[in-house]
Amino acid sequence: MVQKNSLKPKIVCIGGPTGVGKTALAIKLANLFDGEIISCDSIAIYKGLNIGSAKPSKEERLQAKHYMIDIKEPTDTYSVAEYRQDAEIIIKDILARNKLPIICGGTGLYMKGLLFPMQLGCSDKSNEIREKYKKIVEEHGGHYLLEKLREIDPISAEKLHDKDIIRIIRALEIYELSGKKKSDYNTELISKYNYKLVFLNDDRQTLYNRIDNRVEKMFKLGLENEVKELISNYKLTKNNQSMSGIGYKEFFDYVDNKINTDKLKENIKLNSRHYAKRQVTWFKAMPNVKEYNCSNVDVIINDVKQFLEK
Repeated sequence: MVQKNSLKPKIVCIGGPTGVGKTALAIKLANLFDGEIISCDSIAIYKGLNIGSAKPSKEERLQAKHYMIDIKEPTDTYSVAEYRQDAEIIIKDILARNKLPIICGGTGLYMKGLLFPMQLGCSDKSNEIREKYKKIVEEHGGHYLLEKLREIDPISAEKLHDKDIIRIIRALEIYELSGKKKSDYNTELISKYNYKLVFLNDDRQTLYNRIDNRVEKMFKLGLENEVKELISNYKLTKNNQSMSGIGYKEFFDYVDNKINTDKLKENIKLNSRHYAKRQVTWFKAMPNVKEYNCSNVDVIINDVKQFLEK
């Protein structure tokens, strides 16, 4: 894949709801256009979380080079900002070898953070910092905290009332973690990449049926044993970031004997369907997105080809 001259490097992004077929499409595009795939999945980054995350299989990873899979331990935390930093290094390397970076996954926050790094959603968060400022509010009041913000970021402070405690704390948190004022962040969605964003979708009922079938398949593949071993080997709790994913967090009520297997499956299916709905909403709102039905692979291939040849 030889990129045409462009002020911005070209990348292809594939997003969409869970179970719609993003991985298969990414592999096909990688083979057609000499590409390599960067996973955009907040659960697939964790070692050992294989079945519940629907991580690309070993066979699939042999068909095309994959990155950002199995890079963290189940006890680790990982932020959007860290994802962006790691993914950017890989993109730069792929481009340097004259290949096509293909970003593939359903974690819209990761993809948006990569494409538009100056957005506030990409900024780190800290419970410790938030608790510190909450105590200050309890002791001195909201007006006192707003004045503290005014000292470092008068533009943001001017837009807030002393009762807007959450927003005041967030502005202070951003400054403390990044060294940048909230008002310095871009409000425009401008990317340093020339990107083609493929939003892969299907009609709702077909997608929901596919999700239900995939959950049943996960249990047949051994999801229950996978989760129990992870919890046991790493002493994980529901508070671990790795266990926040659908297909994992539902198990804690199950292992505590609060629900049976049927209810467990029902909860995972229901949460997966709700998540798919949120993913659709998220990706539809992304700038320069184009929606495709998952059956229209030939159309997608042709559009990607035209994008690369521009």
